[in-house]
Amino acid sequence: MVKISYVGGSVEIDEDGYLKNPEDWSESVAQALAAREDVLALSEEMLEVVRFLRSYYKKFNAFPILNYVCKNIHQPRECVSEAFMNPEKAWKIAGLPKLEGIHFVSVDGKHYLLEQCC
Repeated sequence: MVKISYVGGSVEIDEDGYLKNPEDWSESVAQALAAREDVLALSEEMLEVVRFLRSYYKKFNAFPILNYVCKNIHQPRECVSEAFMNPEKAWKIAGLPKLEGIHFVSVDGKHYLLEQCC
């Protein structure tokens, strides 16, 4: 278990960088998680993506279709990929649990698909 510090305290993450307790999440925690994922600063547009992911997960207990995210927050169609490169980074920064049995794959480094694995 690893602890990361943020303005106001520290939180535990697992060996893959996922927040151990999703209830510990705040926008300050998101900034610290983003820095760990090599995202230097979260813009308001990025925070909109992260907030939507959290809201969707709480409601449906699943990862949303990426274009659905962008449509619902009124951003361009590729907003998640443009902001975070890999959608898994956005998921981690949102403080959500590791998606067991699935991962993201890309053939061109820009477009990602959710795929079952392991």
